[in-house]
Amino acid sequence: MTTQELLRRANAAKHSAAFAESARKDALLRSMAASLRQARGEILAANAQDLDAARGQIGEVMLDRLRLTDERIEGMAAGLEQVAQLPDPVGKVLRRIERPNGLKIEKVAVPLGVIAIIYESRPNVTADAAALCLKAGSACVLRGGKEAIRSNRAIVAALRAGAQQAGFDPDLICLVEDTSRASATELMRAEGQIDLLIPRGGAGLIRACVENATVPCIETGTGICHIYVDASADPEMAVRILFNAKTSRPSVCNAAEDCLVHQAIAPVFLPLAAQKLEQAGVELRLDPGAAKIISGKPADAHDFDTEFLDYILGVKVVRDLDEAIAHIAAHSTPHSEAIVTQDEAAAERFCREVDSAAVYVNASTRFTDGGEFGLGCEMGISTQKIGARGPMGLEEITTYKYVIRGSGQIR
Repeated sequence: MTTQELLRRANAAKHSAAFAESARKDALLRSMAASLRQARGEILAANAQDLDAARGQIGEVMLDRLRLTDERIEGMAAGLEQVAQLPDPVGKVLRRIERPNGLKIEKVAVPLGVIAIIYESRPNVTADAAALCLKAGSACVLRGGKEAIRSNRAIVAALRAGAQQAGFDPDLICLVEDTSRASATELMRAEGQIDLLIPRGGAGLIRACVENATVPCIETGTGICHIYVDASADPEMAVRILFNAKTSRPSVCNAAEDCLVHQAIAPVFLPLAAQKLEQAGVELRLDPGAAKIISGKPADAHDFDTEFLDYILGVKVVRDLDEAIAHIAAHSTPHSEAIVTQDEAAAERFCREVDSAAVYVNASTRFTDGGEFGLGCEMGISTQKIGARGPMGLEEITTYKYVIRGSGQIR
């Protein structure tokens, strides 16, 4: 089926979700979750084929992004059920105004219509994106990467079966099976057929969408995230936070890519951190200040501007908080940044002056996630300033209109 035909079907189906009552949408999501569990065997078999085809083509870290397990499929199903439990954003009155002439004005949240998502590798995004779109009253058009096409086909087949069993039009969930660049470009330029385009992937994909899209587009994802270890930090706490931020899942956008260390604590902190990180196989890329204290590979001109998505960490010793904030301003994407400190004034200044979507004090950047923020699963992490910013939950993928009630007023 062509991309244009899919878009026509999605637009024809969108009213099935837009005008559905909350209870029906929640039943839809639970039906889709049940269908995912029932199709577990087919999904795992398809994923095994994707993994076999990808071995030797992509690295181990990226294979982990692609891999599905019983636990990850259960997580996808549970995510659908969690979204079903969230408040319905559609119809929520965001603001009420009563004018002196008696007009009553309400700003009301409404569905966007058709949301397209272009994403890479991670097949769990397929279920997350569908859940959020449908709960927010929109149809979704999904275009995953070639590495995950078999997995995505199996997941979408299960989701569509669940939608049909719940009495909804299955074309609320459409999968673009053409994984060529041409299909991505077609989505970027589908004016009048797509109400919002969300890219989820590496810097190249996001840049292509931002530069070429003629439909509304949210800039998401690229994460050059920093951990700054201040002079007053508890060294052991700082090591725990950095280790988690770098190694718990290095292939995701909220993983730390760079560590900045105040010169006063560097002689104590860096040897502790290096020992822990090297045990996990992390390659350290060091500026001259760090290289005087620990061993590693010298950082080149591009290392502090690279989203490694791997077991690689840039390390720099800075004079003070001023230099740390200036470095982040120059090299951040801006996604998520953290300060580890016992100095409340330093923490407050870091929060005030670091202009990223998520700013942490004494916590790992790995918490930048819709589920961890209590939003349910998220559509992506927006790194732009206009519109959505940070984890994009249900409210961020609706729009609004004004409803005005009068009693014969004229102007």
